[in-house]
Amino acid sequence: MTASASPAPLWAPDPGRIEAAAITRFQAWAADRYGAPADGGYAALHRWSVEELETFWRAVADWFDIRFATPYERVLADRAMPGARWFPGATLNYAEHALRTAEDPARAQEPALIHLDEKQRPATISWAELRRQVTALAAELRRLGVRPGDRVSGYLPNIPQAVTALLATAAVGGVWTSCAPDFGARSVLDRFQQVEPVVLIAVDGYRYGGKEHDRTGTVAELRRELPTLRAVIHVPLLGTPAPEGALPWADLVDAGATTAAGTRIGEASDVFEHVPFDHPLWILYSSGTTGLPKAIVQSQGGILLEHYKQIGLHCDLGPEDRFFWYTSTGWMMWNFLVSGLLTGTTVVLYDGSPGHPAVDAQWAVAERTGATLFGTSAAYVMACRKAGAHPGRDHDLSRVRCVATTGSPLPPDGFRWLHDEVADDLWIASVSGGTDVCSCFAGAVPTLPVHIGELQAACLGTDLQAWDAQGRPVVDEVGELVVTNPMPSMPVRFWNDPDDRRYRESYFETFPGVWRHGDWITLTGRGSVVIHGRSDSTLNRQGVRMGSADIYEAVERLPEIRESLVIGLEQPDGGYWMPLFVHLAPDAVLDDTLRDRVKRTIRDRLSPRHVPDEIIEVPGIPHTLTGKRIEVPVKRLLQGAALDQAVSAGSVDNVELLRFYEKLARDRA
Repeated sequence: MTASASPAPLWAPDPGRIEAAAITRFQAWAADRYGAPADGGYAALHRWSVEELETFWRAVADWFDIRFATPYERVLADRAMPGARWFPGATLNYAEHALRTAEDPARAQEPALIHLDEKQRPATISWAELRRQVTALAAELRRLGVRPGDRVSGYLPNIPQAVTALLATAAVGGVWTSCAPDFGARSVLDRFQQVEPVVLIAVDGYRYGGKEHDRTGTVAELRRELPTLRAVIHVPLLGTPAPEGALPWADLVDAGATTAAGTRIGEASDVFEHVPFDHPLWILYSSGTTGLPKAIVQSQGGILLEHYKQIGLHCDLGPEDRFFWYTSTGWMMWNFLVSGLLTGTTVVLYDGSPGHPAVDAQWAVAERTGATLFGTSAAYVMACRKAGAHPGRDHDLSRVRCVATTGSPLPPDGFRWLHDEVADDLWIASVSGGTDVCSCFAGAVPTLPVHIGELQAACLGTDLQAWDAQGRPVVDEVGELVVTNPMPSMPVRFWNDPDDRRYRESYFETFPGVWRHGDWITLTGRGSVVIHGRSDSTLNRQGVRMGSADIYEAVERLPEIRESLVIGLEQPDGGYWMPLFVHLAPDAVLDDTLRDRVKRTIRDRLSPRHVPDEIIEVPGIPHTLTGKRIEVPVKRLLQGAALDQAVSAGSVDNVELLRFYEKLARDRA
């Protein structure tokens, strides 16, 4: 299947916007200093960035004025994947860069963070105050014996204290790791027990959907089951006193508090620990749907350079911007959001339900905070469309220059809806990457047009290709998403994977030495990218492959279908069974008329080969804790696996939904 060609772009930047974009200025500067192509636009710059990989990343480091405490010997000592060694000899600190706007007297009192909860009353924290809090907590972590390489864990929602904790951990050379408080104890322990944290920073509960959710019992269980903890720091989001033996957050961080030595909190020396470029910064986790989550380690220097490039050039964010992405601390987009501080951008933190009290809650946050880049999920955009929301009419979104989406491919109808219902001069950036690199492989480019259903281009420094089964690059054909040269933010390792066996199996077994991500994509002749869904749950009928995302985009146009899940199942007799599971909208009925409309929609819009064998109503579609549809575990259940073999229960938003598929498999057998 080839990508459908658009007769004209949905949107294109005007000449003034192109001229003002940081990526335009970077290209001219890099042409003068580093031999980058001065002409040929983004395509030429991207080609240079992957062909002259070391020169490109040296230019990025210089453009963003990376503070190397000790200089690097060269940019890339070894291109092997895995095992690439970036900037050997260099030392630096991520938190020092995230907080350096506080050193500017003209900006020190401007907001670094804007925070809201469901009551939508913005509160601000200045750059100077954020730095003071980070300095105070870093001093306390040092007092607690936290040394470079020690893990500090957070059980926190998307609140300012979480940002302070991450930066303080990085400042002392510790390794940050976090889970959102909607994760149950088992899910958290599956993650934290692997990495053995020495400090736990935890809330007493959180507010979501207009209700308070107590987590004191969960925190008590975490304390019992994490024997490596030296200290617990209590953040009283619901106002409860610190439990016995825990340290109150206010005593450590609040202005006016004093240390045991009698000095004011925050007045201690705020020296940043300068660590090697590849020193661990944080540990992120895979969804863990089919076993223990992978504990993915990314480096201080690798994340620093990748995020400067992504946020400063691709997202085009700077000191005048406000950056809002709806996320939780259990998703890599939270880490990415915090990195907005690197470019002197004000970061907007929203702690609450995406749709409370109404479906347009996120648009209200964007309006109240003056967000210039608003990031959300494709699912939220489609939910707004189905609900008949009119954000451009009902909210002042005049400051929003870009709406970005990720989590799943944004369907063509989502592009059209954003264009029609937000603004016709709106940069729509559908982006795709992964927790594995905490960044994007393809997505936002402020100087390129936007075509419906397509990501604008592969990102700079990312040697993105689509390969067929023989490992040959293909254009305008569906292929495996591969990256053929290293990126600085690729994992330095997995935690507790001493021989890198699990790391190699995850990305490098199919094409040795080449990163295979597990997505089907099409690279178009004009350089844009179409994402078709996960390649490990591909629909393959009569030799014709199709991504599940294509099915969802077509089926969920129907107002009766709230959400769907499609599975392709190879049968022992050589047959192929492809059921489509549908979660219906209220008052909808799955009768023969609706079944016929679904089949006709798929036949007419996609392929007669991919009309489902059965359409089955389900009580709901299961997701990972970060909101992605669970396809492979459902496939394993339908193949006869037991529930505890097919999925890690703690990684699923509602494990009871999976019992439907387990029973269906038994009934079919």
